[in-house]
Amino acid sequence: MLDVTVIEDPAAAAASLDPIRGRLLAELAAGPASAAMLAGKVGLPRQKVNYHLKALERHGLVELAGERRKGNVTERLMRATAASYVISPIALAAVQPDPDRFRDQLSARWLLALGARLVRDVGTLITGATKARQRLATYALDGEVRFASAADRAAFIQELTAGVGALIRKYDSPDAEGGRDHRIVVAVHPTVKPETSGAADASGTSEGPKASEAPAAVPELTD
Repeated sequence: MLDVTVIEDPAAAAASLDPIRGRLLAELAAGPASAAMLAGKVGLPRQKVNYHLKALERHGLVELAGERRKGNVTERLMRATAASYVISPIALAAVQPDPDRFRDQLSARWLLALGARLVRDVGTLITGATKARQRLATYALDGEVRFASAADRAAFIQELTAGVGALIRKYDSPDAEGGRDHRIVVAVHPTVKPETSGAADASGTSEGPKASEAPAAVPELTD
């Protein structure tokens, strides 16, 4: 089972968004189960559960883990193909975000568009690498920092921009034969606490101590 997989097909995305099927995916991510076993957990008849499982299987969201005999019946044990799923903007190709449409480094919506492109591009790369049976070279840096003031936050952004810009200028070789282009995305946003998801305060700060780690930080971004 994969830790996370990206859903690119619109029909598969629609199937995963169905509340019942989402519940079945969660149950099957915990371990293989049959339609009969799942029926009691989700409060539906076995036939109804089996109908939903077949739809999920058709879209590659669940797969056969094995079979077992139970009396005169052979039960199919199904499992989720991943522990979690992310829907790619490709599933909404006609209206997917385009960060090149406008560029505003202090816009939260531009950050969202960049994030959507990141999901789309990395999902496509994973799909291609899987088909080619090749490893995909990626790197991610994640951390949190608490700023004492808005001035510190602004100074951090300036230093981060200058530092990353200097590295880009140092290592960028646009004319290198055989070189390969890489995209660099550095995201800075207020931390969202699980218990107050969606309720970040206007100042971009949050309660509780945070350890300084790396440049995935907490500035105030505007819309």
